[in-house]
Amino acid sequence: MNQVNLKQMEFQDIEKSEHFFGYAGFWKRLFAFVIDWFLIGLMIAALGILISGSLELTNMVTESEGLLELAGFIVPWLYYAGMESSEHQATLGKLALNIRVTDMAGQRIGFLRATVRHFSKILSSMLFLIGYIMIAFTTRKQGLHDIIAACLVINRV
Repeated sequence: MNQVNLKQMEFQDIEKSEHFFGYAGFWKRLFAFVIDWFLIGLMIAALGILISGSLELTNMVTESEGLLELAGFIVPWLYYAGMESSEHQATLGKLALNIRVTDMAGQRIGFLRATVRHFSKILSSMLFLIGYIMIAFTTRKQGLHDIIAACLVINRV
């Protein structure tokens, strides 16, 4: 059996699985995104208070701005990639809305694939967010970043 047929079987198997409850749609995923970015904002704000406070004591205020920019890059990456590759297969926002991220066979993704998915969101954001809007119109409710990373976002029980 060639690689293409194997991938088609894996895809068909997820839809026939007793654990498959449909693909998570655009609005559900958007609300999960809003929850996640609110939480990420809180984490970065807390880090900002800690970093600014400790560096002000040492008169290195300009250093704190650079560290906050770095935190604004690292915190979302570790949050998304770490949570989506964990046993929960979801961020806190996705957990709240009963959805999870899987590979094309419905299995848990690894940290590397979750990282690729996260940074592929940069492409999804380009050209008026068309990579995200795709979610509303594709059969499997995939955005560009999902397609690049070969992932699905599906409903939980």
